[in-house]
Amino acid sequence: MRHNSFIGPLAAILVPYLTFEAFHLGYFKDLIFSKPMGHFYIVSLVSILAAIISVAVGIAGRRLRNIQVSFLALSFLSLGLMFSIHGLSTPNFIHGFTHLPGISSQLSMLLATVWLCLSSMPSDHPIVEFFARRQRLLLPGWTVALTIFGSIGMLYPNIVDIIPLNADPLTIIITIIILTLNSFTIYRYYQSYRYTRFPLQIAIVYSSGWIMVSQLIMVRGVQWAFSWWIYHFLLLAAMIIMIIGLVKQYAVKGTLAESIRSLFTNDPFERITNSISPSVKNLVTATEKKDTYTAGHTFRVTMYALKLAEELNLKPEQLRAIVQGGLVHDVGKIKVPDEILNKPGKLLDEERALIEKHPVYGYEMCRNLGFMKEELSIIRSHHEKWDGSGYPDRLKGNEIPLYSRIMAVADVYDALTSERSYRKAWSHLETMKFMEENKGTHFDPLCVDAWEQLCLRSPEVYLYPSQVIKEETTIQKLSLF
Repeated sequence: MRHNSFIGPLAAILVPYLTFEAFHLGYFKDLIFSKPMGHFYIVSLVSILAAIISVAVGIAGRRLRNIQVSFLALSFLSLGLMFSIHGLSTPNFIHGFTHLPGISSQLSMLLATVWLCLSSMPSDHPIVEFFARRQRLLLPGWTVALTIFGSIGMLYPNIVDIIPLNADPLTIIITIIILTLNSFTIYRYYQSYRYTRFPLQIAIVYSSGWIMVSQLIMVRGVQWAFSWWIYHFLLLAAMIIMIIGLVKQYAVKGTLAESIRSLFTNDPFERITNSISPSVKNLVTATEKKDTYTAGHTFRVTMYALKLAEELNLKPEQLRAIVQGGLVHDVGKIKVPDEILNKPGKLLDEERALIEKHPVYGYEMCRNLGFMKEELSIIRSHHEKWDGSGYPDRLKGNEIPLYSRIMAVADVYDALTSERSYRKAWSHLETMKFMEENKGTHFDPLCVDAWEQLCLRSPEVYLYPSQVIKEETTIQKLSLF
């Protein structure tokens, strides 16, 4: 499995900041470029792109009952409108020298940061709930407020002197707030990205990092010096990468509204389907068409395994492997003849031997398709048993990969609690008794204990999949995601 590294975002933050420091501290000659018109054009471009992002997210999220989408739109609306004031108040462009450019730039960073941070917070947080109750008026009300502020500022630029946002100690306080909130935002979105790999999430990570650097350069730089210009290009780059993220995110789901909604969903079924690559989706569909029982089973098992893996504190990259591997764990059944796969009665020994080859079939198939080691271990070893009596490799104990031990618990739990043509579904209590009795023989004791604790604490973990994911509806649902 490819482990995502924070090296890229970290380098994107450090390289421009260290470049600024090298010029600012005199290691390189920091030439003065007094170009008011050039400044206006760059700032205007940033403002226009921020407005485009805000409108795109706002329109896409108009019908979505999701306050975090509104926060995302408000963030770039704030940056766009306030930064346009920064551009229009460029010294000697419309007005002479005033404090409006510095104050409007500070406000643009601060307001964009606050809304962006709110977009990363849980929807049940008290602050988020406060704004959620006023969601309908939030975007139009904030647009009017910023427009009024900007208009007053342009008509009476000296009025902003009553609040010295571009002077110490307020500058220091604002900088600390911006750095702290953006660090939180980066952490939250990056953790989500490690699981989902959504393009817009990593774009937000880069943008937040560049806002941090821009703020530092803004308060420490010398106006018109080469090093001072860096933050303008960083903000331009932040807007460009957000546009790219939106375009790529659109490609994930086909419509922008669904793409945006997928970033903030709390539905466990959507969490899984939103992170499926097209190749995995095709394999899942092919497997389900081969075996109707596999349809609902695939998703229920993946949901059980995902929750169990979270209970065992696996990392986001490992959770992604669980999802990818879980969804294709039975893909080898494609090569098993239909008359054997769907036989209602007891299997003959040679028929059972053929079915027991499906993990190897699936392993070979997915290995040739480029699946990573962790996913392959799930496909090949999910029928291994703790005592070594499983198949296909007779692995024993810790020889069985952890992912496969997790999948074994999820797989058997769903098999026993599902209705079959030759038997009725077991109850949850009957199934848990069976798993407890076979702990240390069939199952890893650690995984069974964790599953028991999880089910006792959160019954929805096993109730939701059994109630929502049905065999006859899963293929249809999959096509909608």
